[in-house]
Amino acid sequence: MARVKELALTHLYSGKVRDLYEVDDAHLLMVASDRLSAYDVVMNEPIPQKGRVLTGLTDYWTRAFASNVPSALVTCDPEEIEERVPGFLGHRDLHGRTMLARRAEMLPLECIVRGRLAGQAYDEYVERGTVHDMEAPAGLRLTDPFPEPIFTPSTKAEAGHDLNIDLNAAALIVGPARLEAAQTLCLDLFSRASKRLEGVGLVLADTKFELGVVDGVLVVCDEVLTPDSSRIWPADQVHAGEVPPAFDKQPFRDWLTSESWDRVPPPPAVPEEIVNVTSARYVAAYERITGRLLVDWYGF
Repeated sequence: MARVKELALTHLYSGKVRDLYEVDDAHLLMVASDRLSAYDVVMNEPIPQKGRVLTGLTDYWTRAFASNVPSALVTCDPEEIEERVPGFLGHRDLHGRTMLARRAEMLPLECIVRGRLAGQAYDEYVERGTVHDMEAPAGLRLTDPFPEPIFTPSTKAEAGHDLNIDLNAAALIVGPARLEAAQTLCLDLFSRASKRLEGVGLVLADTKFELGVVDGVLVVCDEVLTPDSSRIWPADQVHAGEVPPAFDKQPFRDWLTSESWDRVPPPPAVPEEIVNVTSARYVAAYERITGRLLVDWYGF
C-alpha cells in the first residue's frame, strides 16, 4: 500500500491486514491489504484479492443491515472517495479494498457471537465445561449448536492476545448499559446474517463484531462478517465432532500445522499452491455469499 503516501494522508496505524489513514477530523480511510498472518506474524507472501474480498463483503453486509443498523462505513465507491480524497481515482490498486469511514470512539471489547461450539470456545469447553467462563449446556460436541446464539466478549489487547471474558467482566469495562446495547445489537445481526446464509446453504458458526460510538450512537465498525472475522461452513459438510471445511484461510492453516515452525519471525515461505488455493477460498466466500462475481467489484 505504498502508493497511499502519494495521496498526502496522515498514516495512523498498520495492523496485520489493514492500514488506517486520516482524511479529516471526521473521516478515516481504511485500506485492506492482501497480507496473511498467523500467530501474530505476517507472512511474506500475500493472498491475491484477499483485501478486496474483505472489503466487498463488509460493504455487502453493511448495505444489508443499513435500514436499521447504523454503521461507520460511508462508502467503498472510488468516485465517492475521490470527493474527499482528491487523486484517489488515479490509484486503481486501492480500488475495492478501501473504505471511507466515519471516526468512531471504539468500544474496548471484541464483540463475539457464537452459534456453534468451535475454536477456542471448544477448547475451553472440553477442559472446563464453560465458554468464556460462563456456564454451557453439558454434552455438546464440536460444531454442535448452542440452544441460542451466545454473546461472548473478549478484551482488546494492545500487545499479545485478546483475553476471553464473561459478561460481568465486560460490564466493568464498558458499563452495564453499553454492554446490554452491544449484546442486543450483535445478537440481532448474527440472527439476521445466519438466516441469509442458510438461504445459500451456509452455516454461520461464530463471528466477531467491532463496535464504536459516533455522535453518541453505537455503530458497527471495521470489517463485518468476513472470512477473517467469522467461521462460515458449508451446511452439507457439518458433522458433529468433526472440523468442517471453512471459507477462510483453512488451507494455509492446515499447511502451516505440518511445518516445523517455532511461531517467531521469520515465517516459513508459503508455497505457491497454498497461496492459490487460499485465494480461491476467499473469492468463493464472496461469490457464494453475495451471489455476485468478484470481478464485478471495484478494482478490476
